[in-house]
Amino acid sequence: MSTDSNWDPWNYRNGTGLGSDAPAEGRLDLTGLKVQATDGHIGKVDRATYETASSYFVVDTGPWIFGKKVLLPAAVIRSADVEAGDVFVDLTKEQIKSSPEFDRGTADWTDTSHRDEIGTYYGRHYGGL
Repeated sequence: MSTDSNWDPWNYRNGTGLGSDAPAEGRLDLTGLKVQATDGHIGKVDRATYETASSYFVVDTGPWIFGKKVLLPAAVIRSADVEAGDVFVDLTKEQIKSSPEFDRGTADWTDTSHRDEIGTYYGRHYGGL
């Protein structure tokens, strides 16, 4: 996929119920939902944030990537179905598996350098809004 100049990784897309179009009663709670890549299940949402221009979610991949947790930018979510317990992302398993490693010993999920690296990495794979 090509990089789109409109790539805004840290905001949820409109139409997902998570962005600025969230229902009046509040945003969907993603915690615990299964994450579905374009080619299958990759794990569960461990944590999700909703800060303007800083939103992301952390996926616990369990045994699929040897217990690795990965940070995904909010904009990769295509849709969410809370009733079915699924979040759908516009990425393949391999793209997620090959994402930059997070070093838990030296940073937290809000680490600016890691987030910049993640935004750049997924921007190369993301086709646009």
